[in-house]
Amino acid sequence: MTDDTTDRRISLGVPQQILDSLPEDGGNAAADLKRAVEGIETSLNDAFERAESDSEAASYAVDAIEHLEDRMETYDAFVPELRAWGQSPIYAIAWRNLQADLIAQIRAYDWLDTHIERERNYRLVEDGIRFDKR
Repeated sequence: MTDDTTDRRISLGVPQQILDSLPEDGGNAAADLKRAVEGIETSLNDAFERAESDSEAASYAVDAIEHLEDRMETYDAFVPELRAWGQSPIYAIAWRNLQADLIAQIRAYDWLDTHIERERNYRLVEDGIRFDKR
């Protein structure tokens, strides 16, 4: 049973500005970015198809968003480290920015965003009184 008849498929992509930020020899990186996005999109759409409600679909989306937030923080931490070693952080910046953009792309689906907020609030407050151990 579903909350409504919403088509639960989403479409994600690598923003052109991220691809444009890569160096001329960044062809492999661009392909890696695209492959990663395709994998995330496929995983989410498969999960959404299995979901019995929009709320359940949002739970999968929140899992993905939390994973993307963790990866964004990891890539962000690489930037000063790479600079300290005299390396270009451009690829770490591109991956970090991609994570942030994917979160925004997922949240752009109105049918999903309302449920995402509810799920995130639910996870934040374990039983309505005490905060979870996060």
